[in-house]
Amino acid sequence: MAVYHDEVEIEDFEYDSVAEVYYYPCPCGDRFEISKLELQCGEDVARCPSCSLIIKVIYDLDEFMVCESIAMPVSEVANMFPNIVVTEFHKIVCLAKFFIMLSKAFVCFGIRNKVVLFSPYIRTFSTSEAYLAKMTVRDALNAAIDEEMHRDDRVFLIGEEVAQYEGAYKVTKGLWKKYGDRRVVDTPITEMGFTGLAVGAAMAGLRPICEFMTFNFSMQAIDHIVNSSAKTLYMSAGQISSPIVFRGPNSTAVGVGAQHSQDFSSWYAQCPGLKVLSPFSSEDAKGLLKTAIRDENPVVFLENELLYGVPFDMSEEAMKDDFLIPMGVAKVERDGNHITLVSFSRMVQVCLDAAEELEKMGVSAEIINLRSLRPFDMETIKQSVMKTNHLVTVENGWHFCGVGAEICAQVMESEAFDYLDAPVLRVAGVEVPMPYAHNLETAAQPTPQDVIRVVKRSLNIK
Repeated sequence: MAVYHDEVEIEDFEYDSVAEVYYYPCPCGDRFEISKLELQCGEDVARCPSCSLIIKVIYDLDEFMVCESIAMPVSEVANMFPNIVVTEFHKIVCLAKFFIMLSKAFVCFGIRNKVVLFSPYIRTFSTSEAYLAKMTVRDALNAAIDEEMHRDDRVFLIGEEVAQYEGAYKVTKGLWKKYGDRRVVDTPITEMGFTGLAVGAAMAGLRPICEFMTFNFSMQAIDHIVNSSAKTLYMSAGQISSPIVFRGPNSTAVGVGAQHSQDFSSWYAQCPGLKVLSPFSSEDAKGLLKTAIRDENPVVFLENELLYGVPFDMSEEAMKDDFLIPMGVAKVERDGNHITLVSFSRMVQVCLDAAEELEKMGVSAEIINLRSLRPFDMETIKQSVMKTNHLVTVENGWHFCGVGAEICAQVMESEAFDYLDAPVLRVAGVEVPMPYAHNLETAAQPTPQDVIRVVKRSLNIK
């Protein structure tokens, strides 16, 4: 647990006008840094690379004024939360526009002999024994990589701008400073080249994490992924394994055009020898990535650019260094009785939003977050379909030969088919290359309204 100074003032922060980066000296002796670009993009959290203390930059104080807050004596807080260091601040930190987050869970500052805990980071402060922290998907991925690199010296990171620039999406922030050039390796812009190096390193006994700036660029290296990495264990009669993780953003972003917006979920999930994961929440991201890094097989880890900055609840268990989520196990995000919605990655949120509206219509939708595309949790889907008797799949990729098509086929081939009261229906992206114009880009992707329309069709609701 870090020890905090009793005052934090705005003048403690330095600004490098050339690099456009803000710096804050951490009590441990190192320093935080957050770039102006990150602030403009909505990223407002900085982590100390040495002690993992986090600061959050607040520009709109009203954001926190509406949240639940509790004021109590310092001693009482210390008794309630023995693992948290409580420090009395003589000045109100929020006026300096910075909050210090203790244990990655509580926003805290002191007024005289009392401590005020603001709880946008706590879902059920007064009733829950295990607090819930908020963490962005970006920070969850960063924590997973950091923890596994600390745990296993064989793990290293390789890719374009992953080191000094700290990643195109800042997922690798702080890792180069902590682990150095030997384990965080910047490469030229040649996906075929550095992917081949990574696959060779995996075959030689290391555990590479190979980052693609976007999975669209993985097409430059697909020979190494599919022919070298996925097939070598089989072709060598089990003698040569390839424990490697290929990770990066997959599917659509905003305004980046057709060649940067494709969804490769079904491409890679179709290939024997690969394991394919596609997380939705921060817990998914952390637990699945740690599992992928420890796996003895090549894993394609499909993230989503639009989820990187989204904060999700993190349980006390998920904050631990040994938190893992097994592959091939789906998660029921919402219980329901009338229809099953199966999705993954960002489309899970589309389903959740649709379910809120459907509930107002008296429709109870069960939502399954696949998380793992290969191996595939068919059992959870079957059990849900046998309960609801209706199934709709939702994905951002195309209908033809998509993940939804595979789910439909497997349901048809299983005992769950006899429980269906209507055909399995699919919601997917429009069958065109992703348009650049924002209005067309939006129209090409599934929306909650699309899901609601298809659910009504399945349930024969006019």
